[in-house]
Amino acid sequence: MPMTRYDEKIERIRDGNYRKGDFILADAKDADLSGGILTTGRRRDARGQVTGNRTRAEFLAEIEAIVREDAVDIMLASTSNIEALHTSGIFAGSRVMPAFRANDTTDVWGVVRGGKYRETPSIPFRSTDLSRAKADLCLYSMTFNNCAATDAVTLDAYRIFRPDARAAGKRHFLEVFNPNVPTGFTAEETGMYVNDCIARALAGLTLEERPEFLKVAYNGPAALEELVAHDPSVIIGVLGGGTGTHRDTFELVRQAEKCGARLALFGRKINMAEHQTTFLSWMRLVADVEVSPSDAVRGYHADLARSGLSPDRSIDDDLLITEEVLLAGADR
Repeated sequence: MPMTRYDEKIERIRDGNYRKGDFILADAKDADLSGGILTTGRRRDARGQVTGNRTRAEFLAEIEAIVREDAVDIMLASTSNIEALHTSGIFAGSRVMPAFRANDTTDVWGVVRGGKYRETPSIPFRSTDLSRAKADLCLYSMTFNNCAATDAVTLDAYRIFRPDARAAGKRHFLEVFNPNVPTGFTAEETGMYVNDCIARALAGLTLEERPEFLKVAYNGPAALEELVAHDPSVIIGVLGGGTGTHRDTFELVRQAEKCGARLALFGRKINMAEHQTTFLSWMRLVADVEVSPSDAVRGYHADLARSGLSPDRSIDDDLLITEEVLLAGADR
């Protein structure tokens, strides 16, 4: 097996040799663990028009196309889908790193139709047998809600997970969500609270136990820059959150990289795109500071037009920034 591009990039980043082109892009295709059937996304016809919801087979075909095009550095999926992709042979000889979601806490179940799981504090849960998963890298997620009872359970579950992962020969990266229930914090306070929770969670870990990198919500420049500066040995990545406009996606990549993040791990923002591999090619150009976020939107729409695909939004609407956290740091 060749060394994956992820392994090469993460080694340079750890050594302090981050350079243009080393920003890591990950496609988070693990949404079936959060909401089941509808999370596979929209089926589209030859013109890009939505015709229904993808089946699992169609969803896997989309993933295979992205891996075949070498469009990302990490492909994250559920344990069952990683197994199916492994069996298909798509990763044989590929430079793309496969990864699986190792746990599925209750706050990620919120897309289940009729589900009310996000209305209560996150409870740890793990359905995957680590020893059977067909990838060497996995994601573990935690959510802190400023409640000693539930947060202690969350931390204890992570303590139990780590030796299990080592015994199974798995490396992991750690996702820390913002609180999933009201805390009374302002947006700025939320970022600082999560930063402190991360720092104290990692303080009790030896170097061998630490995650490969972190995946966190973008809570604005101040919070991200603080987290990056606090401990340069901890590599920071940002999660994508909601769908938003394509300008939102490109702005998030650009602002995160500018603030010191070295990875972007996006799910819905990629999965809902009209043409995913084309969309990812523009994400790469933004991450490498080759184009501005607004020019990436224009370029992507031009590519759709050349391919005869209809965009979901007009270019004027798609150039809008709709996520408040991105407004202050946007280039005008």
